[in-house]
Amino acid sequence: MGKACAAVALLMVLAAGCKSEKAGQASSKLTLSGASTVAPLMAEVAKRFEAKNPGVRVDVQSGGSARGVMDARQGLADIGMVSRDLTPDEQDLDAHLVAKDGICVIVHKTNPVASLTDEQIVSIYTGKISNWKDVGGADAPIVVVNKAEGRSTLELFLHHFQLKNSDIKAQVIIGDNQQGIKTVEGSPEAIGYVSIGAAEYAAKQGEPLRLLPMAGVEASVDNVRNGKFPLGRTLNLVTKKGPRGELARKFITFSQSSEIHDLIEAQYFIPMGK
Repeated sequence: MGKACAAVALLMVLAAGCKSEKAGQASSKLTLSGASTVAPLMAEVAKRFEAKNPGVRVDVQSGGSARGVMDARQGLADIGMVSRDLTPDEQDLDAHLVAKDGICVIVHKTNPVASLTDEQIVSIYTGKISNWKDVGGADAPIVVVNKAEGRSTLELFLHHFQLKNSDIKAQVIIGDNQQGIKTVEGSPEAIGYVSIGAAEYAAKQGEPLRLLPMAGVEASVDNVRNGKFPLGRTLNLVTKKGPRGELARKFITFSQSSEIHDLIEAQYFIPMGK
């Protein structure tokens, strides 16, 4: 009987140890989900954070700002990623500013059109202008590339040009910035809009892409930084209001520190305080 009790006691101790180990593992993992603009940056930040905190794992998943909000609210992610300001109906969340960016219109490098007015952009996206010759380009049909629902780039583009998504007459619907860039690069007749940071990085890597000015202002990170570019945005990490886990708090603090300014600038975004 004594041996049986001892065996049971040993099993209980082992089980408790396993639970404790699993709890420790859970507390050393963070999940981030959301904006495709922010995700590549956070993937690099995560690598550096993991290197500084052995045993910690940070999982970064894309899917759009809407997913970042939803996952943070529902506890499906420890931290959401949102490439815009929070809206009035999202005030149950806290936003933690990481960097700034802008949204610009892009065309293929061989497209002779050097600039478009806001009115021309609206006319192209609503189907009133459907040939490049009508805006000073070649005699070729315009391939309109639009963002998918749930993407903050779409929301900001529509808000800036006072459009509804139902107004848009698009031939191609894309998700993240890289899809938009690759689509335009693969079609000389295409027009799209993406993150200035992502577009400027691609163009400086020699990809066949050109950023169009907006309202007469060159589309560049410098003009987002100095406030001249008309379509800027914030890049945020979001969490539910109230107490946060120690690891999430530590990661957010790290993401807002000068320790990752080089990672932010490497992706052509603007760090806080610069």
